[in-house]
Amino acid sequence: MVHTSRVDLQTKGNDDIIDITPQIQQSVLESGLINGVVVAFVIGSTAALTTIEYEPGLVADLPNALERIAPRNAEYAHEARWSDDNGHSHVRAALIGPTITVPFVDGNLALGAWQQIVLIDFDTRPRKREVVVQILGD
Repeated sequence: MVHTSRVDLQTKGNDDIIDITPQIQQSVLESGLINGVVVAFVIGSTAALTTIEYEPGLVADLPNALERIAPRNAEYAHEARWSDDNGHSHVRAALIGPTITVPFVDGNLALGAWQQIVLIDFDTRPRKREVVVQILGD
């Protein structure tokens, strides 16, 4: 069986990291499924999903690491073509990816004690974000 739900979020942009673990867990509970997998997908090309230990140090460390990989002030062909300022946002989102798959067992996400599912909005302005959640299981 497949159950689909959505998580709607308002972000601050600029590497805003939001813990969406409670919303994903709630979707699993509402599905009525006991064992299976959750696939979450963020709509848009300047946001991503991953897992981290959601604590202030890592919430600061991850954007700092990505700044070294895809700096805000570098030259991006995307920005030259479209006269905008978010080339780094697209690159960062592509590196992390828009999708995450997490198993669940006995109705609970199979996450580690210090592991949370997060949405990262790399765009340069606040955005409304939508995460599509599909739950497959029995």
